[in-house]
Amino acid sequence: VQLQASGGGLVQAGDSRRLSCAASGRTFTSYIMGWFRQAPGKEREFVGRISWSGRRTYYVDSVKGRFTIAKDSAKNTVYMEMNNLKPEDTAVYFCAAAPMYNWNTEDPAKYDYWGQGTQVTVSS
Repeated sequence: VQLQASGGGLVQAGDSRRLSCAASGRTFTSYIMGWFRQAPGKEREFVGRISWSGRRTYYVDSVKGRFTIAKDSAKNTVYMEMNNLKPEDTAVYFCAAAPMYNWNTEDPAKYDYWGQGTQVTVSS
C-alpha cells in the first residue's frame, strides 16, 4: 500500500498550488483521504479530508474557502487545490488514509496509511 504525495514547491503569497496524492496497492473505498501539514517546530496539523466517494469534505477554519479537496476515482488520486496561499501555509504536507468510521476525528493516529510528504513554501 502506497500513498505518493507530490506537487509541493516554492510559491509567493497569493499564488495557487495543487497537491496530488496517488494511492496504490489497495482500494480505498470506505476510507477517508486526509491532508495534514507540519511546519518546523510544530505538531502535525489536520487540514482537510474527503470521503472516498467524494461526496463529503471537511476543512479546518484556517483553510476554509481557500483549499479544496477533490478526487479522481479513475486515477485513484486525491487532489488539494490551494488558493491565496499565505506564508503561514508553509509546511510539509502529507496525505493519509483512515477508515470511514473515523470521519469525525482529526487525530493523525487514526490514519493508517501515510504518504511521504511534500514541501510547500510560501514567500511573502
